[in-house]
Amino acid sequence: MAKTSNKYPSITTIPDFGKVPPQCNDMEEAVLSAIMIDGNSIFEIVDILKPESFYREAHQKIYSASIELVKRNFPTDIFSVTEELRAHGQLDSVGGPIYLTQLSSKVISTANVEYHARIVAQKHIQRELIRISTELQTRSFDDTYDIAELMEYAEMSLLELSGSVYKKRPKKLSQILDNVITIIGKVISGEIKLIGVPSGFTSLDRATGGFKNGDFIIIACRPSVGKTSLAVQIAKNAAALKYPTAIFSCEMSEDELGIRCLSGSSGRSNVELINGRCDLDQVIKSSESLNQLPLYIDDTSGISVIELKAKARRLIMEHGIKMIIVDYLQLMTGSEDLGSREQEVSSISRGLKGIAKDLNIPVIGLSQLNRLIETRSDKKPKLSDLRESGAIEQDADIVIFPHRPEIYGDKTVLINDIEEPAKGLMLLILAKNRNGIANIELKLKCNESLTNIYEEDEFKANIPPEFTPIDDIDRPF
Repeated sequence: MAKTSNKYPSITTIPDFGKVPPQCNDMEEAVLSAIMIDGNSIFEIVDILKPESFYREAHQKIYSASIELVKRNFPTDIFSVTEELRAHGQLDSVGGPIYLTQLSSKVISTANVEYHARIVAQKHIQRELIRISTELQTRSFDDTYDIAELMEYAEMSLLELSGSVYKKRPKKLSQILDNVITIIGKVISGEIKLIGVPSGFTSLDRATGGFKNGDFIIIACRPSVGKTSLAVQIAKNAAALKYPTAIFSCEMSEDELGIRCLSGSSGRSNVELINGRCDLDQVIKSSESLNQLPLYIDDTSGISVIELKAKARRLIMEHGIKMIIVDYLQLMTGSEDLGSREQEVSSISRGLKGIAKDLNIPVIGLSQLNRLIETRSDKKPKLSDLRESGAIEQDADIVIFPHRPEIYGDKTVLINDIEEPAKGLMLLILAKNRNGIANIELKLKCNESLTNIYEEDEFKANIPPEFTPIDDIDRPF
């Protein structure tokens, strides 16, 4: 029986190959010396080195002490570092005051501290590659490990390591503006209709300009209102418009999502399809258009942020994915040592925002709302209803609340001072829109039995006059 585990313990030491592991003790000493003779030096290297980047354990402790001093706005001179180490009972283990004194005199200038730091970082990366490859070799000789698990361990380990190597550098404003103006020019000329990935709903795309690269979008509502149906519809729309999309579902299986997609295109409800109350030939014919969609589904339960990033990166390389959807945040696996569920969800939210920025694609995260909405007379969701973490509201660039007045027994609903029938109505409440207009309500039609959400001319929202309408986007669904 193959071993299966969600945890990936790693060996913590470099194996003995009869060779000295990659290291550069002189450079480590030069970096620490520069920190102690000029407190500003640490700010030049803090994004290059971590404590574990140093080979010698004593140097790791000295650098950690320096970082702690900086966090408290204290100087990092030899006296402060000595006292910090003494306070934590580590002074003797690093060689005492004598070694620190010797260390502080290793260099007389801090001009080359960044160069020295990059050499230390390079040696650390070499050691990590040796450690990872050795662990892979050990596991590969063990037949009890599943090959899929081995591949996942390799990808995740290298992804974490590459994240510490390839860091973005600041760009001059002129470079950024050149890129932005080029994109705007393409929109004006009609070469592209939207800056971002379209949702396929014209009113929503007018208000947001599409879901832009780096955006973190939240779709949140109470259970059974339709967040998954809306997300699947957006995914189908985007895929049909040649924007490959991936759905990571922690809640539903791939078959359940497949049935939902098939229901919308075949005109048969989920129940009819599951129970076989349909014509097979018609179902097959209706699936032909779906078969052509660049839409990918992963139903790994309890996926972690790092696993999601690894899989998303692979999908981008293999299939050119332009957008990912996660269903839903509260079912993802976070860090176990954060102390509370709220902190865990906050960590997941920050992680998804980080994926959007690092991979330069929009990430749509589905989320639950808390039960307080049920106790109010006005059932329309608010930002304060986001469940378990205010960090979700803070991290998100766009927050969309699907709302169906009909399920709360309302016969009519007031929209833009006009009373509308509630039957079959789904409101999209654009509660937050970092780069556009917010606090507007967009009207869609919802066919619950077919899990189909669409937009008709008479259901298009009244966008404020300051918004210049874009051309309608063809929507096949």
